[in-house]
Amino acid sequence: MTLSPRLLRLWLGLCLRSTRWQVSGSPRAVETLLTPQKGAVVAFWHRSLTLSPALWFWARSQEPRLQLRVLISRNPDGMLIADVVRPWGIIGIHGSSSKNGRNKGGAAVLRTALKELQGGAIVGITPDGPRGPAEHVQPGAVALSRLAGCAVVPVGMACTSLRLPSWDGLAFPLPFGRGALILGEPLFQPGAPDLQNALNTLSGRAESIQRHHQSGVSEHLWRLTGTLLAPALTVMLRIRLQKGRELPDRLRERMGLGDTRRPTGRILWLHAASVGETLCALPLAEALLDARPELTLLFTTATVTGSEIVARHPLFGKRIIHRFIPHDVPRWLRRFLNRWQPEGAVFVESELWPGIIAACSDRDIPVMLVNGRLSDRSSQRWGRLRGPARRMMGRLSWVAARGPEDAARFRALGAAPVYEDGDLKQDAPPLPYDEAEYNRLKALFGERPIFVAASTHPGEEDLVLQAAESARTFQPDLLTILVPRHPARGAELAERFSLPRRSSGQDPTPQTPVWLADTLGELGLFYRLADRCFLGNSLTGKGGGHNPFEPLRLGTPTATGPKMENWREAMATISDTIQIVNDVECLTRWLKSPLPPVRTTGLQRSVVSVLRDRILRTVER
Repeated sequence: MTLSPRLLRLWLGLCLRSTRWQVSGSPRAVETLLTPQKGAVVAFWHRSLTLSPALWFWARSQEPRLQLRVLISRNPDGMLIADVVRPWGIIGIHGSSSKNGRNKGGAAVLRTALKELQGGAIVGITPDGPRGPAEHVQPGAVALSRLAGCAVVPVGMACTSLRLPSWDGLAFPLPFGRGALILGEPLFQPGAPDLQNALNTLSGRAESIQRHHQSGVSEHLWRLTGTLLAPALTVMLRIRLQKGRELPDRLRERMGLGDTRRPTGRILWLHAASVGETLCALPLAEALLDARPELTLLFTTATVTGSEIVARHPLFGKRIIHRFIPHDVPRWLRRFLNRWQPEGAVFVESELWPGIIAACSDRDIPVMLVNGRLSDRSSQRWGRLRGPARRMMGRLSWVAARGPEDAARFRALGAAPVYEDGDLKQDAPPLPYDEAEYNRLKALFGERPIFVAASTHPGEEDLVLQAAESARTFQPDLLTILVPRHPARGAELAERFSLPRRSSGQDPTPQTPVWLADTLGELGLFYRLADRCFLGNSLTGKGGGHNPFEPLRLGTPTATGPKMENWREAMATISDTIQIVNDVECLTRWLKSPLPPVRTTGLQRSVVSVLRDRILRTVER
């Protein structure tokens, strides 16, 4: 024997024997296959040929006296397969290779197969093999059944595998997966259409079962990946700590650890990623606490900036407990859930973590998604993982989407029910601010016109500052306040553009053209000081935009770039109020134009009360 059959047999043996097979189907088929010396034809599509030994392993384990045969062509691939399966007690019946386009061995193969059937053997055949067309029954199987006067048992097979780029998409099994073997009702001397329909139906059912199992396999792989990455995540946390993105005394919370004890009574878990999500979730948190005086909220965030917003709430440390969400590592999640034991979990916007959702589902903790947002890019990414995505979405108790577009994307991925309650950010109160600091800066600026470039991303500062410089030819005393989305970029921006920094205690002088406000949680202050503002993450790069309701609710004339994909539905409602600028020239013209009036009516919607009631109904069932 050559090395290739030996290696292939080792691989197939490992894969097929380590696969967890689900065998089901017709009791009459089971009786037909497991009755020694009865003789029967077993038919399966050629693409399942590499999976067929699993059927023989199962049959031989039930009845060791079975004689197993399989029709295999005499070409090199067929000979290789015959060499692979022979040590397993599966004997190949060969036809001769074709010559000058004429198959000389077909009749001989039928005679040999007929003799084996009459001797009581089980003979496997691929009705569409060995050359196809795929899934189209050729005369051999039908003729063999009629000549032998025996039944044909159609079989559908599928398992965790790769599909090779062959004419039939031959399955190449993978180890430690899940599989399905479905035995169809025995057919006596069937016609080709009947056999073809039976094979298609059974193969489709087997593949459907396998896809369902495959999503479970994907979850196991996700959990395994999280476990293997735990050491790297620990190193990453240390790096983030050095960069000021983690708090040294709270680093262990990312691993599900911590010294805080769980308070007695009912706990609801509310999670928001960062500042924007936290701000829009706070009114919902307040409504839940008002409705249920006995309730405590475990409020988690992914960022330090989000935690600082929560810490400012009057109920922080009383009925609101803050923790950083643990990373999606199974052991860390178990610690977290064992400690807090929430009655329900409410996630805000697009926080979809398969491991966390699965861990909650395993404990019968209902998971709800509010203000559900799914961008085009995110929807496409999840769509490529359709099986795992549908399983994850199916575990959500419900989704409250921002609007019809997001709702349609969630439904397409298998979420149900999906509600269209509107954007929670339209229900948020005006951003908070320090009144004393507002008065101080107002006096400092005097009558200077103020332009705020808010939540800018890399590449946008250059364009904004070009427009502001051009606008100063029209308004020489214009003060531009640059507020980067990530304050950690402050040092870099200050050095690059020679700007005074608010984080360093540097106030602008009357001659300062641009002031860098690299502090956290002060947009409410700067929006109130502004005569007009520009919203970043909308002019360069991938974009997506930021919350347009925040400045508009305060009556601040607002412009944004065209890349507002994450806010399409919101932009439709405020299209007559907000200004779209496509480039530096457009932004310059807008800065030089008279101040437009801002419509503030219609910016507020009552979404909170609807979500509050639905959440409470869900956790109290």
